[in-house]
Amino acid sequence: MASAGDFTTSVTCGLMLSKRLYYGKGASPAPEVMTRSLSLTESYLPTSVMAYAVVPEPAVVDNPDVPSYQPYVHGRCEPPALIPLHMHDVSMQVDCCMDTAFVTVSGMWRMHCIMAGQRCDCRIAIPMGDQGSLLGVEVDVSETERSYNSKWVTLADSNDTQKVTKCGDGYFLTPDIYTFKIPQVDGGSNVSIKVSWSQKLSYQDGQFCLNVPFTFPAYVIPVGKKIPKREKIQLNVNSGIGTELLIKCISHPLKELSREVRKLSFIYEAEVPAWSTSDLNFAYTVSSGGIFSGVLLQSPPLRDFDEREMFCFYLFPGNNQNMKGSILNANEWLSSNLTADGGTNIMLPLKQAIKLLSDTSDGIPLIFLITDGSVEDEREICNVMKGYLTSGRSVSPRICTFGIGTYCNHYFLRMLAQIGRGHYDCTYDADNIELRMERLFTTASSVVLANITMGMPGNLDSLELFPSHIPDLSFGSPLIVSGRYKGDFPDIIKVNGTLADMSAFATDLKVQNAKDVPLDRILAKRQIDILTCQAWLSESKELEEKVAKISMQTCFPSEYTCLILQQTDSGKRVPEPILVREIFNKINRPIKGCLNSQKIVVLGSLGAGFGNLTATAKNIPPGTEEPKSPEGAEILFKAASNCCSMLLDRCCCMCFIQACSYMNNQCSIVFSQLCTALACFECVNCCYELCACV
Repeated sequence: MASAGDFTTSVTCGLMLSKRLYYGKGASPAPEVMTRSLSLTESYLPTSVMAYAVVPEPAVVDNPDVPSYQPYVHGRCEPPALIPLHMHDVSMQVDCCMDTAFVTVSGMWRMHCIMAGQRCDCRIAIPMGDQGSLLGVEVDVSETERSYNSKWVTLADSNDTQKVTKCGDGYFLTPDIYTFKIPQVDGGSNVSIKVSWSQKLSYQDGQFCLNVPFTFPAYVIPVGKKIPKREKIQLNVNSGIGTELLIKCISHPLKELSREVRKLSFIYEAEVPAWSTSDLNFAYTVSSGGIFSGVLLQSPPLRDFDEREMFCFYLFPGNNQNMKGSILNANEWLSSNLTADGGTNIMLPLKQAIKLLSDTSDGIPLIFLITDGSVEDEREICNVMKGYLTSGRSVSPRICTFGIGTYCNHYFLRMLAQIGRGHYDCTYDADNIELRMERLFTTASSVVLANITMGMPGNLDSLELFPSHIPDLSFGSPLIVSGRYKGDFPDIIKVNGTLADMSAFATDLKVQNAKDVPLDRILAKRQIDILTCQAWLSESKELEEKVAKISMQTCFPSEYTCLILQQTDSGKRVPEPILVREIFNKINRPIKGCLNSQKIVVLGSLGAGFGNLTATAKNIPPGTEEPKSPEGAEILFKAASNCCSMLLDRCCCMCFIQACSYMNNQCSIVFSQLCTALACFECVNCCYELCACV
């Protein structure tokens, strides 16, 4: 797993290697492309979907159409260089509904930098927007007519699959950039890629804002004047509620296709001299007044394992002015009272905060828990706080949690915020800590409606709410609560709460059928996160299996599922390296299961995990990993290489010939057998390459 710095170094090396390419007389990259490749301050992290040639051997770098016949390059690239592939076509479709956007990016890249007859891996990088979740991947390789389609499987299935298939080396380069490899792509091949993900729309003052990564660097522009470059963007907006949409800003020249009361469609398509140099930014307003709300009903989709009906209850705060004075007071209090004491102890400060705020009656007290690590008594903390906050007090403190980095258990922080009817936020980037914490303070300090209850009828069977404790409604965040039920849902739902001035609030919500709103996809991530928190707290295998079923049904990642790519050979057969499992199958019984009979690339789990107690206790800096022990084949390969090199360093050809002239027949036979044994070391190279791919 490479860091962002290693990735940047590999791309820098790849851009230097790409200077070896010869495109023919009169054809060369634009001067600004070559100048940019020498920049030492640029990170070269992808700013939209990108494809790279993974080059461990620089000798294979050449134009597959116009060979340059350059001198052979000795040595290897460690880590392998990454040469950005030229992009020949790109299109993006964005479907926005309520507070979620579903993005699909399709494009075609060409392996323009690997000589004909040679192969290398292709690394694909997928930057996503705020709280992005990868949903699916499709890859087609033209030259070999191979295709890959993603599928979510349980961890048990993935463990069996890993015994017989290769690893796609999938990991998060940064919290918002996922990357993986496609093995052995021929030079000159066209690689068609289609990826989809979901992300959240930010909300402020009654306005939804969308930002989708869609910025392409100049070095992915194909070289040649007659190569067509077509760019397409389609944007569909469905507010999900019956209010008129007002457009605020658009970054690209989108043309309006259709307009309805709560639905809009736009499109942009053109032949371009250069690819997009800015992200897609779009903003629209759904409210111009105060609080408005509603309830949406929908039947479950076909083949849904949970056959109960779905409903969604939403509350929007409108565009009233935020309470900036309260935020400033909170910041001043934190600056004067918050003292870092080292270590990670959560139970004691929480109890002290609860005791300090126990006598508050003129408002809603707030408790902020900020941590960058895990503790052993997290479940005990949740149970203690649950007992206190459900003890029948008229005004209970709100617990808001904020997690920094990968060492803290974000599901514990989510669960604690749910119990305390507060808000949760996090960041994995040190540069965004101030921005995200300010957003959390803004949301928690600007409560519009608290102590929200829904008057659900008692005749509903198997009623389940997500979350079970309804949080407060704030100016900076719309409130969406989902659920499942059996029975006859009423036409009117009564909602009660407490306004910011401690006065009572009550309203009747009209229930509507959501025919064109994909509630199952919009609510899937919320339900997975909430059920994962409950499964962690209760250590319930039944809930873990339920989360896995939702993940596989909706294609959203979870902690209990794994993403794989199923390979299909539709044309000429691709020669593959010999798998170790093929040898073992001759002496072992085959493993049962349909997955094992297919060629599969395992990408692994995309979950955030449940924290790292060891790293927290040892105070290991984030991003620092203990070096992994080398594989057996790598040890053997290095040992054999060192042995042979030491032997050759101490011999010369003349000494060898003179020594052979004094050998008798028996010695010659022994020596020939020794040479044959040494020749077998060549098979170590095969093992080494195999272990690098498996």
